[in-house]
Parts: sequence; C-alpha cells; structure tokens
Amino acid sequence: MRKLYLGACTLGTALGLSAQEVVWQKDIKSSTQDFLSQVTTTIDQQYLITGSSIQSNKLQAESSKQNNGYDFHLIKLNQQGEEVWERYFSGQNHDYLSATVTTQDGGFLLAGTSYSGKGLDKKEESKGGSDIWLIRINEFGDELWQKTLGSSSDEEARAVIQTTDLGFFVAGNVTALRQAQDLKGYGSKDVLITKLDKDGKELSQLILGGKGLDEVEKMIPTRDGGALLGIYSRSSEVRVSGSASAQAGNQRSASSTAISQTPKASSNYGEGDYWIVKLDKTGKVEWEKNFGGKGDDHIRTLALTSNGFIIGGESRSERSGNKTVGIEEGTDLWLIALNERGDEQWQKSYNFKNRDILMGMSVVSGRLEDGSEKSKGILLGGYTQAEGRIQTDDETFWMLYLDQNGNEQWRKHVKGESRKREERLSDIKLNRDGSIVLAGTSAEELGKENWKIVKLGDRQVDQLIEKYDIKIYPNPVSDYAYVEIGFDFKDADILLYDMSGRQLQNLKTKNKVTKINTQALVQGAYLVTIKTDTNKTANAKLIKK
Repeated sequence: MRKLYLGACTLGTALGLSAQEVVWQKDIKSSTQDFLSQVTTTIDQQYLITGSSIQSNKLQAESSKQNNGYDFHLIKLNQQGEEVWERYFSGQNHDYLSATVTTQDGGFLLAGTSYSGKGLDKKEESKGGSDIWLIRINEFGDELWQKTLGSSSDEEARAVIQTTDLGFFVAGNVTALRQAQDLKGYGSKDVLITKLDKDGKELSQLILGGKGLDEVEKMIPTRDGGALLGIYSRSSEVRVSGSASAQAGNQRSASSTAISQTPKASSNYGEGDYWIVKLDKTGKVEWEKNFGGKGDDHIRTLALTSNGFIIGGESRSERSGNKTVGIEEGTDLWLIALNERGDEQWQKSYNFKNRDILMGMSVVSGRLEDGSEKSKGILLGGYTQAEGRIQTDDETFWMLYLDQNGNEQWRKHVKGESRKREERLSDIKLNRDGSIVLAGTSAEELGKENWKIVKLGDRQVDQLIEKYDIKIYPNPVSDYAYVEIGFDFKDADILLYDMSGRQLQNLKTKNKVTKINTQALVQGAYLVTIKTDTNKTANAKLIKK
C-alpha cells in the first residue's frame, strides 16, 4: 500500500517540457480513500489498473454485496485510455490487492492480502490471521479460479510472476510463523514463496529468512524458468545444523504441499541491506547475495538484462560494507549490476538532492546482426521529496537514462503543482513504443482519493526505442497472435493471406497492437500485410504450428 507524491500529476496541463506531451489522461472518481497499487500492461498494449477501494452503497446494492471493507478493484483501459470494463472482488472483511501479472493467454493473476473468511466472492475459508488471496481472470475480467494461501500466522502478498512453464511464483511475507507441525520461521518477518501450476495447484513452498525482519519488495522471472527476488533485509545470518536444515526441508503442510526452509547465509552490513535470492524453476535456492553499507539501504526494483540483472533502490550508506560508492545528500539511488551467477559487475550511485525514491526501472534493448538481444541502456523513473521541510516544489518526478555500464546519459525533471491536492505516484511503466504511463492518486480533500492515469509521449525516450514496421508475437503461433505496427497512423487494415495469395482475414484497427485469431488456420506459413491511411505498407510472415 506504499504510495508516493506524484510530482507529474499536473498531468492534463502542460508539463513544462517541450519534449513531452500528454497523450491522454484518465481520472477515476472516488468518494473514499482508495489505494492504487499497480498499472499492468497487457500483451496487446492495453492497461489494467489495480488497487483497493470501498464500493459505494449504490454499487453494493446493484451487486447485492454488503461489505463495508476494502475490495479488490480493477479497471481495464484500452490503448486510447478509454474504460473497457471495471470489476470488484469482495470478501466480507478488508481485502487489499497488491500485485498483478499478465498471463500468456491475455488474462491476469491477481495477488492480494485478505482478512476475509468464506463469503461473497471468496470461496475458501481463512487459514487464520491474514492470508494471500489469488484470483485468476481472463481478459474480460471473468474469474477462472481462485486460491487462498496461508497458515495460522499472518501472510501478505507482495509479488507474482508467470514462469516459462505457464505456472506461477507468488511471493509474500509471513509474520512470526507458527504452525501445528512446529514449522517455525527465522525472525519477526520471513519471506514466503509458493510455486503453483497454471491451474492454481500448489507445487511447493519455500520460507526464507534471517534473525530479524525480511520483506520481499520485488520478484522478476528469469530466462531459465526461475525467479529473482529482491528482499529488504534487516537480518543477520542463521546458523542451522545439517540435520535441522534437512528436517525443515521435509516438513509438509496439511495440504501435503512440500515446504522447504532456507536460512539466510550472509550477515547484514548495516541497518538494512539488499538481499538478492535466485530460485530455479522448481523454487529451490540457487544462490543468494547480500549488498549494503553501514546505513539503511532499501531495495525497490529489479530488471533483467541481456547478460544478468540490475538491482536498484535507495541508500543512506557511505562507502562501507561492500558498498563502494558514497552518498551526497539524503538518500541516493544505488544501482548494482550482476551477472547471471550473481557476481557483481559494477555499482553506481546517483543523486537528485534530498530523498530520492526509485519507482521503476526498464532496460532498453536492441538486436545485434545475429538476431540476439543486447541491452543498450537503463531508464529509471522516480520521485524526490525534501526531508524536514514542506515547500511547494518539494515533489519532483524525474527520469534518468544510463548506458549499459551505468554511466549517466541524461536526466530530466517534471515539476508538479503545490501539494494541496495530495497527489501521489504509485507506479510507472515504459511502453514498447517509448511512451510512459504514470498511475497515482489525487485528492481534492482528505479521504477522497481519485485514481489518475496519464500516458506521456517523450521524444527523448522515443529515440531510444528500436524502430520497426511490423512485429508479430508469439510466432510461431497456436491460437492467438498479436500484430504490432511500428509507425504512426490513425486507421489501418490488417490483411492475412495464405501462400497462394488468397485473402483469409481483413481486420480494421486504430490500435498499435491488435489481436488476431489463428485457430482456424492449418499448420503452415502465412503472410500478414499492413495498409494504413498514411499509405504505408508492411509485410511479415506468420507461422501456424
């Protein structure tokens, strides 16, 4: 539920930068204090806005749901920012939606923290305390399945990803773990990772922790089907004997899901450190690394590069521990590049003065002559807030672009208005076409927080994106393919031909990305042709498997 002031949320007015423009803005009104957690980009470049809201009495009456607590709240927007559909998922108590991932079939998996028992939309009883509530939906917002994960302790959801086998990893935190079979945690708060198949069946669970507090902040999928976890750690290492470790690994829950435990093997350097854990495709720990100085270092985000990973967050530490860069003022941004084995490649720090908070990180890639992908830069987005004073211009949204070695190429600010509207940034996403989506909340008065979503065009970012005429994915395709048009247009025709030149489909579109149905096609090669109102054409081969 962490939110930050949205310096860019003048957002409907000029942003003061000639290189940027507001493509569209969507305001979603509310009469309560709503929480916006994430904006998720779909395969076809639409947007799912997710968070937690208290439904109005009118909506509750229409849906026959009598619930005074927070519900999962979802709104899907098309590529033009227009609402496609809106959904609520309700338990009888508070339910907070914190993480969402797009699934390969175009739907979504929702992961949140539930204080509800069975009733209304929730189909399973509480496990005790707060639980993790998972709901898988299709692209239209219809429920496919749901699952409640938990124990007699308190669990909270923090991250969810889909893996190469179409299953999922769900990561969260568990507080003061206590279970009937004497399975105990390591500290005041541990990390809980659950592996599920595509239908929601639990395959394994893993508990990670040290002697203290550990909170997972981010999780990303890796190319080998595993996952990389970014954990904010305030823990020392745990020394466990071989027999005790083996015994923990053999514990099983009441549902017969194998539960393994891996204690933290490295000690913290300071108050809080970056703890990075790599899991294989089965959910077992491959390696772990700890990074920090003597102060408080808080990990925020992770990104996959062509040869490893980028780790990013905020640091209050001088050169100390294994931190080799200093600090200028307040908190600095601290980035670390790792190879796929977790070995450090470089680390750098960056400062915007006062408290710098990293909200998002995207790796910009290009293709080499042999067709392989090469990371060519890193785009960071975040927010700066003055510490110890409140002034009109304290809130500033910024973007920072680095080359692949972490060397700064350029930076820019987008200044906001005064704080009287209490505007806050919750999420930022870089789109494939170089546009940027900001999602946050804006309140004219306390307790009435509207959701505000803004799509920005930025010429400087656009220049970083590799240009193309047409792209088809997945290719080869079995059911549905997505056709992406790389040049500007207002209206276009997408034509599908077999190899004899016979036209099979003709779709009209205004979208940069359009979904096409290939289920009726027989196995073989086809030609996709784009024709636009600007008299541009492009062709690409589609393979039906």
